[in-house]
Amino acid sequence: MLPGILKKTRFSSYEDLRANYTINVPENFNFANDVVDKWANWDEDKLALIWRNEVGERREFTFADISKLSKKAANFLVKCGIKKGDKCMFMLGRRWEYWVCAVAMHRLGAILIPTSIQMTTKDIAYRVNSAGVKLMLCADDDYAVEQIRGAMPQCPTLKTVAVAAGGKREGFLDLDAEIDAASDVFERADTTNDDIMLLYFTSGTTGMPKMVAHSYTYPLGQVTTAKFWHQCQDGELHYTASDSGWAKFGWGCLYGQWICGSAILGYEFNHFNAKQMIQVIREERPKTFCVPPTIYRFLMKEGVTKQDFESVAHCSTAGEPLSPEIHKEFTAITGLEICEGYGQTESTVLCGTFDFFKPQPGSMGKPAPLYDIAVIDANGEPCPIGQEGELVIRNLDKFCPPGLLRGYYDEGNIISCYPDGTYHTGDMAWVDEKGYFWFVGRNDDMIKCSGYRIGPFEIESVLLTHPAVLECAITGAPDPIRGQVVKATIVLAKGYEESPELTKEIQNYVKKMTAPYKYPRVVEYVKALPKTTSGKISRVRIRTGDKA
Repeated sequence: MLPGILKKTRFSSYEDLRANYTINVPENFNFANDVVDKWANWDEDKLALIWRNEVGERREFTFADISKLSKKAANFLVKCGIKKGDKCMFMLGRRWEYWVCAVAMHRLGAILIPTSIQMTTKDIAYRVNSAGVKLMLCADDDYAVEQIRGAMPQCPTLKTVAVAAGGKREGFLDLDAEIDAASDVFERADTTNDDIMLLYFTSGTTGMPKMVAHSYTYPLGQVTTAKFWHQCQDGELHYTASDSGWAKFGWGCLYGQWICGSAILGYEFNHFNAKQMIQVIREERPKTFCVPPTIYRFLMKEGVTKQDFESVAHCSTAGEPLSPEIHKEFTAITGLEICEGYGQTESTVLCGTFDFFKPQPGSMGKPAPLYDIAVIDANGEPCPIGQEGELVIRNLDKFCPPGLLRGYYDEGNIISCYPDGTYHTGDMAWVDEKGYFWFVGRNDDMIKCSGYRIGPFEIESVLLTHPAVLECAITGAPDPIRGQVVKATIVLAKGYEESPELTKEIQNYVKKMTAPYKYPRVVEYVKALPKTTSGKISRVRIRTGDKA
């Protein structure tokens, strides 16, 4: 399939890749018809997905299976009143139904909104109402179902909820039964390359989460991610560890991999267990592998061996900086180097360690093809070697690569974020004399914990509703296992005194009011928060104190 999408599939050097990498963008490209159905027609036995969970269930799906099931799922969506342009939100975790129903959404021309299964009632209501969601699909999970039930009275547009895994929940549809009963005949929908295919909610670093809008050409942009960073191979198996609610799932568990002809290993677990993951790797034998740095740490702590990774030819990582010590130790154990990459919810891989040069531990690599990437100063001028600045994508008025956001969705409109031809990532970086890019941090205080991207605003908003909290600031504190953990620096209200019991109460309060992974693992009580001369809280001074 790649020869029809890439004008050239083999490159002699990184310079050749940068200069001659070109994507053929078909007219009215639709991932369901032009990738899934094509593979199914070419080879009905070609493997698409191996799915298993932590309790021993295992299923294999060919592209023919995915094609048929997604047509049935599309007919179920139509039965629910879903049509082209309607928004549907998924809280399916790593269930196999996500792959089937995501393809069904694209087949129909409806807009998919992936969402973490850990979202609270407040999170769900905000997202449903902001997007005008009409239908939700969720895993058969007690917590998820409870949060959705709590949100529904606040969500007038939400008409239908269906539960996967044969879930028999009062008032909700049984998703698997509905798919099974539907017809497997579905005519090609009239979608265009400019139609919106995906809406991802950002993490809300400087306000409430925004909706990142990706068009129907988004999967084509992920070819760079899968083929040249992950190094996925036709007929082999790829494993990326990610919840389907995050953009990393789209990076590593679906689009580029299937275009490349690689099958996906989908491993569903409720609580990460390094020993179980090692066993899955030994049994399923993926060829290519991508997990956050935190998971590499846990695998080594569990005693991973070279034999455990015998099938793996290429390892990669993203989501947070990888410490050189972890890279060195993992290579010593397995003989495999870890190739870092960098990107955003708004993009595909922007910088990566590609096959043509050696990894530099701690570096996010070099710019991906199609992107004109630079590090600039406050005046918009390119920074000299070694100087920190903001990482930007330039010349978008001349060419906008497939895979880059079309803008932010707001009340039915797409708001451009690069009207002057430059997209500002908000991330700080610098470039060395060999052209490697090095991540420094985010201007707006993004916290990266165990592969999650966490913004302070939502957590602070929750904390300020607790009666004991007068003022607060959320920052990332260094942690040897997770890279960073969420830290809350709190000024107590009058009448309250710090105690272990109060700390526990505050932590549980945050877990209840927002997604549990966002709770502050570190809580510090102070008399006053450090502030700038303009009265704004200075988070950088808090972080500097934590590093001292």
